[in-house]
Amino acid sequence: MNKNQKFKLTISEIFKVSSKIRFVSMIDLNGDIIISEMKPDVQTLLKKSSEEKFCKHVAVRREMRHEFDKKLGKVNYVHVERENVTQFVVYSKRHSFFITTEPEITSSIKLGMIMKIKKIISTLK
Repeated sequence: MNKNQKFKLTISEIFKVSSKIRFVSMIDLNGDIIISEMKPDVQTLLKKSSEEKFCKHVAVRREMRHEFDKKLGKVNYVHVERENVTQFVVYSKRHSFFITTEPEITSSIKLGMIMKIKKIISTLK
């Protein structure tokens, strides 16, 4: 299996975690989108250019958070609640995964989703 196939499989596995997942993007350390996928039956909330800008910001914020790892420990995940969508960023060694879900999910379900996603991406090199 080549890298691209493995990345597509990873995105598919993340979508299987919950029917409430709207969007998944795999981002490199420079903030470039490697692969992204929107659930077919939902409408996008951002234009493509805004999505790309947001992903660049994900990489910048990851680097900024890394500055505090020695004192505070590594970031496990980032969780942002917005009115129209819930956002997660989960880190693997070389990638950030930006995931959006429907906002009406309970906190305990969200935490379970994050733990499952972390397990899925832990195998990536």
